[in-house]
Amino acid sequence: MNYILFDGSVRNALLPFTYTKPVADLRIGILTIREKWEKHLGYTTTTLTEEYLEEKYPMVEMEKNVMINASFLPSTQLVKQIKNLKENQAIFSGGEVIAFFTTENQEVVNFEEYKQFDFEESILKINNTWDLFSLNDKAIKLDFDLITEGRKSQPIPEGVNYLNKEDIFIEEGAEILFSTLNASTGPIYIGKDALIMEGSVIRGPFSLGDDSVIKMGAKIYGATTVGPSSKVGGEVNNSVIMGFSNKGHDGFLGNSVLGEWCNIGADSNNSNLKNNYAEVKLWSYETERFAKTGLQFCGLMMGDHSKCAINTMFNTGTVVGVSANIYGSNFPRNFVPSFSWGGAAGFSIYQINKAVETASLVFQRRGLEFDEQEKRILTHVFEITEKYRKY
Repeated sequence: MNYILFDGSVRNALLPFTYTKPVADLRIGILTIREKWEKHLGYTTTTLTEEYLEEKYPMVEMEKNVMINASFLPSTQLVKQIKNLKENQAIFSGGEVIAFFTTENQEVVNFEEYKQFDFEESILKINNTWDLFSLNDKAIKLDFDLITEGRKSQPIPEGVNYLNKEDIFIEEGAEILFSTLNASTGPIYIGKDALIMEGSVIRGPFSLGDDSVIKMGAKIYGATTVGPSSKVGGEVNNSVIMGFSNKGHDGFLGNSVLGEWCNIGADSNNSNLKNNYAEVKLWSYETERFAKTGLQFCGLMMGDHSKCAINTMFNTGTVVGVSANIYGSNFPRNFVPSFSWGGAAGFSIYQINKAVETASLVFQRRGLEFDEQEKRILTHVFEITEKYRKY
């Protein structure tokens, strides 16, 4: 069977992260949503997403296909039900389609002509950007069970303090030096060739991606995910760093999500709680106004390729778009549009040629090429976000 992951109705609610990737390629827990589905299904998947992303994330359609809404996270029972789908059958939850069968020659999908099954069990669904950190506890635990089942961890190195050894899994090549791992509050997963430097204190649930580094003396509270090829130091609480990003120095990051290719300057901090303890509001690209989150704790949402200088301060509930550069004293506004350059004193436009030049250099540091395909995506995001830059 051919499985295709589609963005669903929440794509705009998950901006700025979905400016540069499909919903399926967001990371929550240990794995991306795509990686979760592929492990459960036992098949690779392709993607139905925005037209400008199709070159990098193409859709492969075959004679028979099952379309899966990527905002839903897989479970054993759901996957079993999906694998049993037949022609003109669909699975729904709360009135929203989870998956449906379609054929290559089927031009229109009319669910009124489908036999509809309701999925009655509880299931994790990503509806908003803040779900990425607020559901991360459950997602890490589910991924940990999925990844480690039937496998044996590398031994915990001598000199490492630990609690609840059974919920600590260390992949090959990982190095942990004189640190503390407390898995009594949730599992701890350490990816291949990752490094945890001396004096780090980590409290689960926690996931460290392949080739990533936790720097000396870091304090990490669960539920936190650090994706692959990232460097993290200082204090982090209940946050998701999707990958290829650095928060390498002292400073606090809490109840936040960083995209890929981000950099947080030394001694930068974000607030995750308002002084009056009121509900946090976040900028919504869907409604183009600030929306209630229902959360008392909510920090920073930063899109791919964005960066901040040393000593940057982010207010509670700040949204930063794609490829923004922030610096200066005092708090910048709570919504920083994509390709903005500046801070509290004011912003100017970060021109696309300069943004591409920086992105190319950042990719080179990881031994990767920022090719024409990546350039076309970033250029398109620059164009479609122009309306937010009123400088």
